[in-house]
Amino acid sequence: MNIVEIIEKKKNGKNLTDEEIKFFIDGIMSGNIEDYQTSALLMAIYFQGMTIEETTSLTKYMVESGEILDLSKISKNIIDKHSTGGVGDKITLIFLPLMAASGIYTAKLSGRGLGHTGGTIDKLESIPNFKTDLSIKEFKEKVKKYKTAIASQTLSLAPADGKLYALRDVTSTVDIIPLIASSVVSKKIASGANHIILDVKYGSGAFIKTKKEAKKLSEFMVEIGKRLNKNICAVISSMEQPLGRAIGNSIEVQEVIEFLKGNIEEDLKELTYTLCFQALKKAEKYTDKEEAFKYLDGLIKSGKALEKFKEIIESQNGDSTVINDYLKFPQAKIKYEVKSSKTGYVSDIDALKIAKACKNLGAGRNKKSDMIDYSAGIYLTQKFKDPVKKGETIAVIYTNKAETIKESEKLIVSAYEITNEPPQKRQLIYKIIE
Repeated sequence: MNIVEIIEKKKNGKNLTDEEIKFFIDGIMSGNIEDYQTSALLMAIYFQGMTIEETTSLTKYMVESGEILDLSKISKNIIDKHSTGGVGDKITLIFLPLMAASGIYTAKLSGRGLGHTGGTIDKLESIPNFKTDLSIKEFKEKVKKYKTAIASQTLSLAPADGKLYALRDVTSTVDIIPLIASSVVSKKIASGANHIILDVKYGSGAFIKTKKEAKKLSEFMVEIGKRLNKNICAVISSMEQPLGRAIGNSIEVQEVIEFLKGNIEEDLKELTYTLCFQALKKAEKYTDKEEAFKYLDGLIKSGKALEKFKEIIESQNGDSTVINDYLKFPQAKIKYEVKSSKTGYVSDIDALKIAKACKNLGAGRNKKSDMIDYSAGIYLTQKFKDPVKKGETIAVIYTNKAETIKESEKLIVSAYEITNEPPQKRQLIYKIIE
């Protein structure tokens, strides 16, 4: 068996065996397979695809390429939640305290963002002194003691995925379902949770553009999880418009705090509660959606969820006084109001254009080594279905880069579609794959 024969086989559209895929991953990790050979196989996979059997084998050996966390001594029910990413997606930061307040253990390893805003880790690091670089031992201890912890992804988990992704990124082989599915699921399995909840997004602000492709990816990931003995489900949601009103880093954390104080945006609530309900079902706490939603409302109204968020901050060395003093967050020097060009109702906000504007302002990265501005962001004062008058403020820009304001303003204005009649309600959650 050799890598050239494997490349040739896949190039000709034939299925690879479990042994051939193991040989490939072992060769990547040992250095016996060169990057140019790996790139050739990735391109062959891109054009010829992989079956569910091939993708399951690929996922399994990616998991086994590194350390696998064992959280079974903490609880029989450990939840992990993953999002494929979106504009204004701060759901994880609401999900974790709600689950901890419910008595459900959650163990969350996240990455930094690459694109229009930071990832969940970047958002948390906008809280002064918040520590995300936890050792495996620290991570386990915090999950056990506080019922939740969130840390930056360790390189020791599914390292084969890191090697493959670096090459996928520079060979334009990122956007193919088998490679996306194996990347996501391998990291989730290696992270040690036995229940995995996926938030798979589609639309202009997501890397998956259509419902059809999101459904196919979700079904692939759920089936792989099942074959590898994990309890896994996927919630497919729309990313045609931004989630909530805040897009950025520290500004999104502030919106999370407001949500936990009871100042709730309905789209954030619908998606967060739906994901929480999946977790409550897996932990055998609730089987009725309406009852579960009432229970979650109670955790907000009682202040228990906010108290848990404070506890999470303090447990990871962060300054929890930010909860009542937003001036403790990094502050942008420039605040600029974007005005509406017409009167009517907001019938659409293009998530991708808002994302591009936010990145211009300094909230995102082009490459992983780039520094981001935690204070940069956009706050949407007018959202879907809101009435608006010509000249009224529709969004507020926060930045330290004055030279980016005009271009970002153009993007924001063009992102807003304003019509004479109020629009019909849009579907946020498309389907749940279990």
